[in-house]
Amino acid sequence: MQVTSTYRFARISAFKAREVTREIQGRSASDALDVLAFSPKKAAVLVKKTLKSAIANAENNAELKVDTLLVKEAVVGEGPTFKRFRARARGSASPLRKRTSHIRIVLSDELTPKAPIKRAKRRAAGRESPAGQRPKANRDSVKGGGALPATPKELQADPLQGGAEEPTASAEPLSESKPAEEKE
Repeated sequence: MQVTSTYRFARISAFKAREVTREIQGRSASDALDVLAFSPKKAAVLVKKTLKSAIANAENNAELKVDTLLVKEAVVGEGPTFKRFRARARGSASPLRKRTSHIRIVLSDELTPKAPIKRAKRRAAGRESPAGQRPKANRDSVKGGGALPATPKELQADPLQGGAEEPTASAEPLSESKPAEEKE
């Protein structure tokens, strides 16, 4: 079952309040209260107030246990903007926009809490790169700033990379120039 609580016309911009609601989405209700209690932001106080109201609605109206409640949704929408003006130099004025927002929290007892998703560890230095990708080279690996070889076979044949042996001398001898005396 789902229980909703809404704080309308909260005197904070929706952009600032969304930063806090992203932190509590998907957590248990008690865990979300702990996170909000130690957040130094103004939005945390407003979201905490809304979350406590949703918990009270769940206990009293829907007769749900607090231990089983999870924050299914924590949504912040924009409310009306109050338009004011501030006096400026030489009799001019500049606009001020005092933004408001609507904070809505939905609690549910049907879902199970998800473990936070961890990012995949980077590949070890010695492993191959994923299929279809060439290994990246740093500045020192390519001498003279030339282009990288296109295939791994060319990497092996490149003497600068240390893959193959030095090229051997050709079978044909070089034409030797005769001294000036012998030409006559």
